[in-house]
Amino acid sequence: METCPEPGKRGAGSGLVRRQPPAPRGLLETLKGRLGRSCACSMPCARALLQDLVPATRWLRHYRPREDLAGDVMSGLVIGVILVPQAIAYALLAGLQPIYSLYTSFYANVIYFLLGTSHHVSVGIFSLLCLMVGQVVDRELQLAGFDPSQDGLGPGANSSVLNSSASVLGRDCGRDCHAIRVATALTLVAGVYQVLMGVLQLGFVSTYLSQPLLDGFAMGASVTILTSQLRHLLGVQVPRHQGPGMVLRTWLSLLRSTGQANVCDVLTSAVCLAVLLAAKALSERCRHRLKVPLPTELLVIVAATLVSHFGRLHERFGSRVAGDIPTGFMAPRVPDAWLMQRVALDAVPLALVSSAFSLSLAEMFARSHGYSVRANQELLAVGCCNVLPAFFHSFATSAALAKTLVKTATGCRTQLSSVVSAAVVLLVLLALAPLFRDLQRSVLACIIVVSLRGALGKARDLPRLWRLSPADALVWVATAATCVLVTTEAGLLAGVLLSLLSLAGRTRQPRATLLARIGDSGFYEDAAEFEGLVPEPGVQVFRFGGPLYCANKDFFLRSLYSLTGLDAGRWAARRTRRGVGLDAGAGLVPQPAGFHTVVIDCAPLLFLDAAGLATLQQLRGDYGALGVALLLACCSPSVRETLRRGGFLGEAAEDEQLFHSVHAAVQAALARHCPQEANCSV
Repeated sequence: METCPEPGKRGAGSGLVRRQPPAPRGLLETLKGRLGRSCACSMPCARALLQDLVPATRWLRHYRPREDLAGDVMSGLVIGVILVPQAIAYALLAGLQPIYSLYTSFYANVIYFLLGTSHHVSVGIFSLLCLMVGQVVDRELQLAGFDPSQDGLGPGANSSVLNSSASVLGRDCGRDCHAIRVATALTLVAGVYQVLMGVLQLGFVSTYLSQPLLDGFAMGASVTILTSQLRHLLGVQVPRHQGPGMVLRTWLSLLRSTGQANVCDVLTSAVCLAVLLAAKALSERCRHRLKVPLPTELLVIVAATLVSHFGRLHERFGSRVAGDIPTGFMAPRVPDAWLMQRVALDAVPLALVSSAFSLSLAEMFARSHGYSVRANQELLAVGCCNVLPAFFHSFATSAALAKTLVKTATGCRTQLSSVVSAAVVLLVLLALAPLFRDLQRSVLACIIVVSLRGALGKARDLPRLWRLSPADALVWVATAATCVLVTTEAGLLAGVLLSLLSLAGRTRQPRATLLARIGDSGFYEDAAEFEGLVPEPGVQVFRFGGPLYCANKDFFLRSLYSLTGLDAGRWAARRTRRGVGLDAGAGLVPQPAGFHTVVIDCAPLLFLDAAGLATLQQLRGDYGALGVALLLACCSPSVRETLRRGGFLGEAAEDEQLFHSVHAAVQAALARHCPQEANCSV
């Protein structure tokens, strides 16, 4: 008669020998070592630190003018031409004067050129951030006694930018002055948050804002932006509503005011929208033939300004225009501390949205062009693009997808193109800004609305997202709907919470299956999904497709008991109530069970917490009381370490309970119960 192989002799020649871990260092020793390395001062260390903090000092030394300069200059000029009309237009969203948008575009390009690690990202004004800044500005203006709906734009109305003597509620400046003070305080706090995230190595935090969440947020915010610009398209005066339901209340106000629409503004809006949309469609259709995109926005602004100036549309028809835009730079000013305290909470979503969009774009374009970016340095760069310009009358910035795509398409090779873009903006700041005095605000609103095409077009991707992942689609819809029906901040919060709940739900009830052997191989697969698999006699192989922790331990037990047909916990409780000893436990196993070993495939088991470890210990005790062995296979090193530290292994040898493959665990189980198995005898 043949005998079964002894478990201790199995695979003796191919056993694994664990390396001895190094002796752990004490906490004080570790802190001393890190402090010593951080404080070590030498010229190489100082040079490396400077190159890490200011990446331009590293890559500029290797700059190749023959290969890179032409593309950088071309892309910089194109982005500069696009930035000027967008800067003037996006000032409407932020409730600020156009000069501040130009300041923001100039400083952001210069600072990111020095500190950024992405070669292609275009950092500057971004419509979603302008909307968020504008909402805070409107609220603070209203609390200060100003009327947010009176933008102060018009010929001569912008004199408060450089010289304000008005006083409302004891303030030492007028509406426009107070608005920029609120914006700079908000920007400085948001930038400090981003810098702290970079210093504390928290670049991973922004990655928890998933792409469906960001797309839903962009969709909801775009609807809010579109709603806010309708009053400029129609040329009507409506209140700038705040708080929950802002979009719905604005639409109701617009419906009540449609009879007061300015015919000149409506006609101008219709013509500009038709021209801009047609030009965008033509550019997309012929993008392979065009070396550079058409500067449609700039051409429309120039033509509209000329028509408005020579046609005297403001004087004759009451059409609202941009007004005086001063030239030059203002003296720096420290943001007000009391305003920073008021807007500290508002700066949190602003910092998160800015960081998330900037990091995702930097990583996306780095992957497509074969280089890497440093997430924490990107946070520092974007944070400094907010902190430093806040002292120079600028507001929040981040990377923008549309301008980054244009920058890449026009041959950008390095961030030197940002310097060229800044030079174009500087030219406008120093000389050309007053030329836009008679530009109609309806034209600026048209530019903003057309720029929303990409974000609004993401609604077409929702059916595909639903087929791919209903949970992600739900996050998208909930985020967008909350942004529209409540506020943009509430939409972001709802999206984050729903994403976390979705993640928890996926790990709370992962897929649980029984495995069977694939023919004569040593591989096992889902018996419910594949046909022709061979179940091992007397052995149940169970796979749990997720971590085992406090939230899903009950589901783990229910799934195991349901699939194996044996509720070990209930039978063990019966044994306890009857006072049956362990040696008589085998007789309590119900006859339909028909197995002596349960093997758990731990390959998908990412981690164990204390509750999960206690569940396995209790399960092993319950099975042991019924004469059923519990074996674990394919445990990761972290799971094995948790089992070892938690005392799961006990006094038994580790290789008798933990196996490196399911097949090894099954063979060990069959070997141990050889007398009962027909295939173990002659």
